Amino acid sequence: MGFDLYSEVKDAKSIGITGHIKPDGDCIGSCLALMHYLRKRLPDATVELFLEEPEKAMANIPLRDQINSSSPEREPFDVFIVCDTNAERTGDAHKYFKAAKKTLNIDHHISNINGTGDVSLVRPEAAACGEIIYSLIEDGYMDEQIAELLYMAIAHDTGVFHFSNTTPDTMRIAAKLLEYKFDFSKLLDDTFYSRPKETNLLLAHALLAERFFFDGKLLIGYSTWKQMREVGATRDDTGGIVERLRITMGVECAIYVYEKKPGQWKASMRSSSDLVNVARVGEAFGGGGHNRASGCEYNGELEDFIDKLVKEVEKQI
Repeated sequence: MGFDLYSEVKDAKSIGITGHIKPDGDCIGSCLALMHYLRKRLPDATVELFLEEPEKAMANIPLRDQINSSSPEREPFDVFIVCDTNAERTGDAHKYFKAAKKTLNIDHHISNINGTGDVSLVRPEAAACGEIIYSLIEDGYMDEQIAELLYMAIAHDTGVFHFSNTTPDTMRIAAKLLEYKFDFSKLLDDTFYSRPKETNLLLAHALLAERFFFDGKLLIGYSTWKQMREVGATRDDTGGIVERLRITMGVECAIYVYEKKPGQWKASMRSSSDLVNVARVGEAFGGGGHNRASGCEYNGELEDFIDKLVKEVEKQI
């Protein structure tokens, strides 16, 4: 029996939607597209979206102003939908999930294969959550705004159709979305390729600090809290750095570590092949993600964190 989104929500008077903490392009695009679709499909229902404040690059995407980045107290939702993650990674919005009369979970992460809602749709074969949302929208309800948001979602989670998760279905969906004539080039320049000057400065620090392991197969670079402060950077400015490390010749796995606050570290991990499954590395620290794109956090000393990361990667190399 298939998952029929309309059947699951058709009687709801109030619907809430959320995604994961630190939402990326796939999460933001998928959630906004789903919100807009449900408002069209159920015009008499109240549909609200709760996400942490998106990064600066998302300032001009469609419906950006419809994101609620606070979590006020309110009556329980008839239906609450978690996209692109499990319920435990939804931050302040988790309280809405727990209180809702019915919960749905739509995701593509294999680490969430069993889902976390009353009804779950988890498709690990999908390159992005945006692909799944696309499949749930009936003919006649797609429009230019939804198309642009879903294209952004899919493009971000495939590295603009460069990552190995890109499939023929991914490209067919992207082609269908492009029929809606939005400016996809500007969309990707603004949200994916454009980087603030602070990112360049952090990248410089990371490159100067880079360390190689296992005959150059593993590369780790980092930025300290002091360096983050010196260049005026925030976590929004760290995007793309790990990818720049990954494309170093001979590197199979790249890890970028930055200090969120003194003693609190965040690692972003990417792999170039199946040699290293970075989801397993992330899961060892309570994080996770995809086989080739993952993340985790750690409290303690930088050298201890690096040592532990190296040992986890060593288990696979």
